[in-house]
Parts: sequence; C-alpha cells; structure tokens
Amino acid sequence: MNTTGNRRTSLRLTLLSAAMFAFGFALVPLYDVFCDLTGLNRDAAQALANNTQVDASRRVRIELVANVQDGALWRFAAPSLPVDVHPGELVQVEYELENLSDRPLIGRAVPSYAPLAAAAHFKKIDCFCFREQRLAPHETVRLPVLFVLDRGVARDMKVVTLSYTFFALGKRT
Repeated sequence: MNTTGNRRTSLRLTLLSAAMFAFGFALVPLYDVFCDLTGLNRDAAQALANNTQVDASRRVRIELVANVQDGALWRFAAPSLPVDVHPGELVQVEYELENLSDRPLIGRAVPSYAPLAAAAHFKKIDCFCFREQRLAPHETVRLPVLFVLDRGVARDMKVVTLSYTFFALGKRT
C-alpha cells in the first residue's frame, strides 16, 4: 500500500474513533429525549396511583448491578445483596458513588433492565439517574432509588435485573 493509502486508512480510523466517542458522549442526552418521548421513568405520580395494592402472594427478586464506562475515574457500587419485593410494594435501595480523582467530576447514570419486558413494570419514583451527579475530588455519596415494581408484572417473571452504567459528562470548573 502506498503512502496515500496509509493516510486515507489512518484518517478513516481517526474519524471512526471520533464518531464512536461522540456517540458514547451523546448517549445520555439521547436517553433523556427517549424518556421524554416515551414517558419511560417519568411517570412517578402515576406509578404511585396505580400501585395502591401490594400483591403479597408473590415475590420478585431484584438484582442490582453497577457499571462505569471504561477509563472512568469513579467507583460505583450497587447494594451487595438482591432485594426480594412484592409487586406493588414501595422499595428504596442505595448505590454508592466515589470520585477517585483529584478534580471535580460530573456524571450521569443510565439504567437498563433484564429481562427487557420488566422495564414497562419498573416505576421509579425518585432516582439519581434523573439528574447529573457532581462530586468534589475524592467525595463519596450515597444515591437512593425509590421504585415500585407494578402489579402487572408477569407471574412467571421471578428475577429482574436493574443495572446502571455511570458515564462521565465533563469536568466542573
């Protein structure tokens, strides 16, 4: 391959890397737009109104997971034990976030659910994922999630995984 071919390949790889970085950085605002359009995770009052009855005849295990993007300067931890809940029951859990750097950081968590069908039944009343998090150097914070797994969840759904991935948004000045 000649020098011109090498330069074109190098330029394409550089552009691809830049595009991938931009897409990753845009995920959080895109998630906000998606939630606004679909109403996902924005209907806290409706979730409380629809869940006035607890289905004590069954339990669903909620497994809690925490991830950070590669190279992030955070320590992000989920509660160490899963939570067994009755559909319709109001539940609170706490995650923990620590800034491992010597500078202020801003970040945001994006949730995901498994199985995917659980997302429609997982109603967050309050969540740290609704807001960006600002941490001073070496600061540690506890981040509560208040949720209801609505009573319409399928009877054969015995385990639901709630996973958050924390993304750095930038540096606070």
